[in-house]
Amino acid sequence: MASGADEEKRGGPGPAERPAAEPPAAEAADPTTDPAIAAAVAAAEAAAPANGENVRIDSWIWAVRLIKTRSLGAAACKGGHVHVNGERVKPAHSVRIGDEVRVRQEGWERVVIVKRLIRKRVGAPVAAQCYVDNSPPPPPREAFAPAGIRDRGAGRPTKRDRREMERLRGMAGGGPGAKNPGGR
Repeated sequence: MASGADEEKRGGPGPAERPAAEPPAAEAADPTTDPAIAAAVAAAEAAAPANGENVRIDSWIWAVRLIKTRSLGAAACKGGHVHVNGERVKPAHSVRIGDEVRVRQEGWERVVIVKRLIRKRVGAPVAAQCYVDNSPPPPPREAFAPAGIRDRGAGRPTKRDRREMERLRGMAGGGPGAKNPGGR
């Protein structure tokens, strides 16, 4: 009679291992549940504030990846770019579940509803589960010709060409020896 170790050597799983290899019916029914995401969500919930504790708005918008750094989040709050329920807030404002948070950045506004409070920064899939995104689509990028790109083989730019490229790029050509167009 063959033992479980002999079956493993031949490539077949032992009888005690067969039920563990099949996923439970709940996981098989929901294909969107990824074990890695579920583990990250559990870790985020473990790091969530206890009942009665608050989460600062600058910390929350950083933790859910609306802002790249916490200091940028604090600067956005101080600059009036963050609104909670329609009001400008300071970085230390406490955020609650159900609050509407508006973050204005780079010409468009993110509008999110808080679903879960977290303090630690988490991965993007977990962060997306912490809010409901009601943001309008971002504005289309303006199509423009890049300034100062020369044709291949055109050679080295002349001084006049270089000054035109600097003017198109918005650089001030006020270095030493530059002519003053306004007069002397």
